Amino acid sequence: MFPKLFEPFSIKSLTMRNRVVMPAMGTRMCHEREVTDKLVEYHRVRAAGGVGLSIVEVSAVHAPSAPNCFLSIAEDRFVEGHRRLTDAIHGEGGRAGIQLWQGSIAVAMDPKAQILVPQTMSVHGFEIPGITVEQIHEVIDCYGKAAARCVEAGYDCIEFHCAHNYLPHSFLSAGLNHRDDEWGGSLENRAKFPLACIRAIRENIPEDMPLFMRIGAFDDCLENGMTIEDTIEFCKMAREAGVDVLDVSRGNIVTAANALEVPPIDLKPGFNIDNAARIRRETGMPTIGVGRINTPELAEKILEDDQVDLVVMGRAQLADPEFCNKAREGKTDSIVYCVGCDQGCLDGFANPRDFEHITCLRNPLVGHELDWKVEPTDKPERVAIVGGGVAGLMTAETLVARGHEAVVFEAGDHLGGQFVTAGKAPGKHEMEVAAELMGEQAKRSGVEVRLNTPFTPETIAGEHFDRVVIANGASPITLGLSGENIHVAHDVLEGEPVAGERVVVIGGGLVGLEVADALAVAGKKVTVLEMAERAGADLGSARATCVFGKLAKLGVEILASTAFAGLTEGGVRVKSGDEEREISCDAVVVAVGSRARDNSELVAALDAAGIPHCTVGDAERPRRALDAIREGFLAGLED
Repeated sequence: MFPKLFEPFSIKSLTMRNRVVMPAMGTRMCHEREVTDKLVEYHRVRAAGGVGLSIVEVSAVHAPSAPNCFLSIAEDRFVEGHRRLTDAIHGEGGRAGIQLWQGSIAVAMDPKAQILVPQTMSVHGFEIPGITVEQIHEVIDCYGKAAARCVEAGYDCIEFHCAHNYLPHSFLSAGLNHRDDEWGGSLENRAKFPLACIRAIRENIPEDMPLFMRIGAFDDCLENGMTIEDTIEFCKMAREAGVDVLDVSRGNIVTAANALEVPPIDLKPGFNIDNAARIRRETGMPTIGVGRINTPELAEKILEDDQVDLVVMGRAQLADPEFCNKAREGKTDSIVYCVGCDQGCLDGFANPRDFEHITCLRNPLVGHELDWKVEPTDKPERVAIVGGGVAGLMTAETLVARGHEAVVFEAGDHLGGQFVTAGKAPGKHEMEVAAELMGEQAKRSGVEVRLNTPFTPETIAGEHFDRVVIANGASPITLGLSGENIHVAHDVLEGEPVAGERVVVIGGGLVGLEVADALAVAGKKVTVLEMAERAGADLGSARATCVFGKLAKLGVEILASTAFAGLTEGGVRVKSGDEEREISCDAVVVAVGSRARDNSELVAALDAAGIPHCTVGDAERPRRALDAIREGFLAGLED
């Protein structure tokens, strides 16, 4: 299967067993900039899963500006940890690369790290001094010394990060570099710093060791930024300085283009490949394609069409570390596919108060490969799972993998629960497909599924179960409203027609915004009411950028700090501060969240029968699918 994808690729001394690259993704799995056992196992598992090249996450080259939450290779003391990491990857037949990095304003997440910017700038009233010429040469020298340490640590290649507003890109882009000395002005001058860093790396690694470079195709949304023509011209300069392979990305961290770095489901798979293909064509350099390449079919097509030489499949391997092995063996129906939710990866990295390290909605084991093991049980049980949503399915599949017998009771006519409903929103069909595939995978694994079959106290009396997991989800809150033109958001997403031209959506969370999207796409004039100071508080940064951008284009009006105060004959009454007014509309859609189902009767029956039970997912408390799937997985590990 997929002969082009699994064709070896060689450049200089590096030979990869296939053309799949695990890109450098921040994990928060290091400790005090050191490689940890957790990080080693995370990479080892994916190397065992068959990936061709694992590029370790960004590693700081300059000690004073090395943030605590990233790896560092800026000092000799870090080499031993990196050697453990490369040994683990090599031990599984993989190849190891490392991304050398100076993060500019991105290091501000660590208040002790020195922030280096091309020229003095003010951020939220705080003045950051521009980098001095002496510091420029200091950082260049650090790139060379870091490269030498990478060779000592056993890396097979190095990637120079020259994108995403980090320091080399900040010098390169006229949208960020406003210096008036030899390091600013023309493209040739702006290129001096990144080119000097490239030469310093090249001088400190063997001649036959390949040097990769991550580069943005162009500067999205950045005034006076790099055009694709500028990028092509710079890449040719970089080739002369010693770069062998281009890794073509998109996005930056100072504009709305932040959504393009870790692109959510709102962006189509492979959205950046045309740019990479053009850069490859006009530079003649081997090139890596990046941008939501999440299926082997898409990856194979891109390579068959000779658009790029290698493909980045990062989050695909968070969702399923066995992605490459399964694809190579033709077991595509068993792959757990990334759906671009960004909840565990991007949001998991950006929100350290909520997450210890990155995770994955589809795969709770990310970062816990050493902690949680799906091991055979020595006490097989017959377990009933009440509800066939994603929490229940994850519980059941985990139980069966351990040797238990699992029976899923689903009151409705399909599996997947609200994950299927979420997939009905415009642009989110991948989620619906993923939910359906999850149900098929559970059945193939040996889970017994009973559709249109509620689990009742009578079921307890009629069958023997050693344990019961309650995972029957939540019900939408209706606010007690009813009427011909009153709708619940979930029903609208499922296809219930909404009459009239003007619609008010009560609730500006994720569901409210997505039903507003669906209505606006259908030609309705939509107004969203949100009580909080801002709508979309449950959206991560990338999804928020995309969702609000689309809603603005569709003309959806969003009224924050505005409460629904009641129905009127011609619409709704709203309250904002001390002001009340009426908004005319033809229909109202309620999207104010859900509440857990009342399972008290079932719980009482289970207690009376002496059957152990637990509750997971929205049945316990409505939250994100990420939380529901994780709880289902952990319930499946329990004996």
